[in-house]
Amino acid sequence: MSAALTFTLGVQAQAEVSAVEAIAITVSDADRAADFYGRVLDFEKLSDVEVRSDQYDRLLGIFGTRLRIVRMQLGQEQIELYEFLVPRGRAFPSDTRSNDGWFQHIAIVVSDMEAAYQRLRRERVAHASTGPQRLPDWNPAAGGIEAFYFRDPDGHFLELIHFPPGKGDPRWQQSKGLFLGVDHTAIVVSDTERSLSFYRDALGLRVAGSSENYGIEQEHLNHVFGAHLRITALRAPSGPGIELLQYLTPRDGRPYPPDAAPNDLLHWHVVLRTEEVAGAAAASQAGGAAVTPQKAPPSIQPDEPGKAMMVRDPDGHALLLRSAPQTNPKKVEN
Repeated sequence: MSAALTFTLGVQAQAEVSAVEAIAITVSDADRAADFYGRVLDFEKLSDVEVRSDQYDRLLGIFGTRLRIVRMQLGQEQIELYEFLVPRGRAFPSDTRSNDGWFQHIAIVVSDMEAAYQRLRRERVAHASTGPQRLPDWNPAAGGIEAFYFRDPDGHFLELIHFPPGKGDPRWQQSKGLFLGVDHTAIVVSDTERSLSFYRDALGLRVAGSSENYGIEQEHLNHVFGAHLRITALRAPSGPGIELLQYLTPRDGRPYPPDAAPNDLLHWHVVLRTEEVAGAAAASQAGGAAVTPQKAPPSIQPDEPGKAMMVRDPDGHALLLRSAPQTNPKKVEN
C-alpha cells in the first residue's frame, strides 16, 4: 500500500453505498483474460478501451499509467479487466492459498454444477479445489449449496456456485443458461468485527447472512487442511454482495503485502456507487487507508460530473468509490 495515507477518525459517519457496480481484476494480458472469461465462462464484452490520463495516475496512486480496460458482463453483473501496459506490476504469487490475506474471488452462479465443471475440465482450467463440493445439510445457512474453486490464466481464484431451491437470490432459479451471473465477491479478513466497522458502520452495507463453515467438504473446497471459517455476507441495495471470510483455523495465512499496488496482479478492487465520494472516503478511512494520494478526489474524466477515489479496507483490499454512474472511459488521445 505504497503512497497510502492512513487515517484514524474519532467518530465514523455512515456513508450510504447505493450499489456494488463492478469488480475489477488486474491482469497481465487483456486479450487472453477476455477470451477466458468470454469463451469459457460466457461473459459478454461491453467495451475495450485504452486510457492514459493524469486523472488515472492520481486515482491509482501510480505515476505514468497507460491502461487497457475491458468491461464484461454476465447476467446483471459486470467485471473490469485492467491491463497495465506501463508500468507493469508483479506477478500473482504462485504459492497463494485460500487463507492468505490478499485472497479474493468472484462467485459465478451456475444452473448445473456438473455441466459447468465438465466445461472447465474440457478447457483444462486449473483446479483450486479438489472438485465440486456439496456443503453439508447440518449447516442451515449453506447446506445443499455446491461450490468449486478454480483459477483464471493469471492465477486469480474464481468460484462456481450452485444454489438449490430456497437458497440464494430467487432469480438464480429463474435465470436461463449455464453461467448466470456473479453472486458475490469474497475476501479474506483477519477480524470480522473490525471489517464490519468498516463495511457496515462506515459504508452502510447491510449484513445479509452469516455462517460458520468447516468439515471435510470445506477443507476440499478451500484446499486448506483444517479450514474453519466465519463467513459474513454484506449487501448494498443493488449489485453483487461482499463476503467476509475469517479463518478461525488455520491462522497461518499471510497478510496483504504492505507495498502492493494496483498494477500488481494480486490486485482486485470493488467499485462502489455512493452519492458523495469525499464523505464516504472520510468515513471508510477509519481503520483503512487512501490509495488516491490527495485530499480532494479527482474526476476520472475531465468532463465527468462525478468523482472517484480509491481506498483500502483494514486488511488491504481495495475499493473504488464513485459518485457518477459507471460509464465507459475515453480512449487514449496520445
